[in-house]
Amino acid sequence: MPMTERKFIDVDGVRTCYYEQGDGPAMVLFHGGNFGSNDAADCALDWALNFDGLARNYRVFAIDKIGQGYTGIPNRDEDYTMGAVVRHASATLDALGIQNAHLVGHSRGGYITCRMTMDRPDLVRTCTIIDSNSCAPGVGLNEIVLASPPEPRLTADSQRWIMEHYSYSAAHVSDEWIDALVEIGQQPSYQEAVRKMAASGDGLRHTLFLPQLARDKINMFAWMRDHGMGRPTQLIWGYNDPTAPVEMGRALYDLIAARERRAQFNVFNQSGHFTYREHPAAFNACLHAFIEGVQSN
Repeated sequence: MPMTERKFIDVDGVRTCYYEQGDGPAMVLFHGGNFGSNDAADCALDWALNFDGLARNYRVFAIDKIGQGYTGIPNRDEDYTMGAVVRHASATLDALGIQNAHLVGHSRGGYITCRMTMDRPDLVRTCTIIDSNSCAPGVGLNEIVLASPPEPRLTADSQRWIMEHYSYSAAHVSDEWIDALVEIGQQPSYQEAVRKMAASGDGLRHTLFLPQLARDKINMFAWMRDHGMGRPTQLIWGYNDPTAPVEMGRALYDLIAARERRAQFNVFNQSGHFTYREHPAAFNACLHAFIEGVQSN
C-alpha cells in the first residue's frame, strides 16, 4: 500500500494515528465503521487506492478515527458515542493546525464530515459524504446484507466476506487490504472495544452508541432543515449499494439541497458501498471536479 508512513499526535490524551502526503489545499479523509465493530476493522488504510492520486493536487490527511486503526480507544465508557468521535475528529484537526479543509467521509465517516460542517464551519471548505446510511434518513440494511459472516469474526475469511458483500465487485478486496484489517482487529485495544460494545446484550452498542446516534440524527436533520449546511456539499453514492440504498442518498440530498444551492449528488453505476475503492480514478476525478467547480462559482 502507498500509505506506509504512520504519524502520531496526542489528541486530548488519545494517541492518534494519521497519514499525510502532498502539497496544496488541505483535504481530510475519514473512513467508515466504528470502534468495537466485530464485522470489519475499518481504518484509514481503506483509502489506500485513492491516497496517492489525491495527493497530486492536495495536502491529504487520512486519519484513524478514535478507537480504530492505530488510534487509541476512548478513555471513558461514556465516550463510546458518535458525538465523541466527531469531537475527537475536530480536535485532531485543531491539533494538526488544519482549517478550511476539504472534508471527505465514507459511511460513518460521512456522518463526521456532515456534523463537523455544522458544528465547526471554520474547519470546513467543502463537505463530501459517501454512501452514508449513518447520515441519511431511513434505515440501513447492514444487519440483513451482512448477516451470518464466517466465524470467527475479524479473521481474514470473515472480513473478506463482509467487504465482498458490501461491494458490487470484489476486485478491490485485495489480500493486502484484508491483511491490514486483520492486523488491526487483533490489537488488544481493539479487542477491548469489541468486548465493551458487545453486539448483543447490555453492551455499549445497544445501551449508549445506537440510542445516542438516533437522537443526534434527529437534531442533525433539524439543523439541515432550519439552517442548511453553509458549505458546498457533495454526495457520492453507489447505485448498487446493498446496505445504503441510493434512495437514502437521494432523501439526504433533497434535505440538503433545499437550503444549499452548492449541493451536488453524484451516483456511480456498478458500485456498492465502497464507491471510492471500486472506482478510484473516477472517484478522485469526481471529487476534484466538485472542488474546482464550487471554487470557481
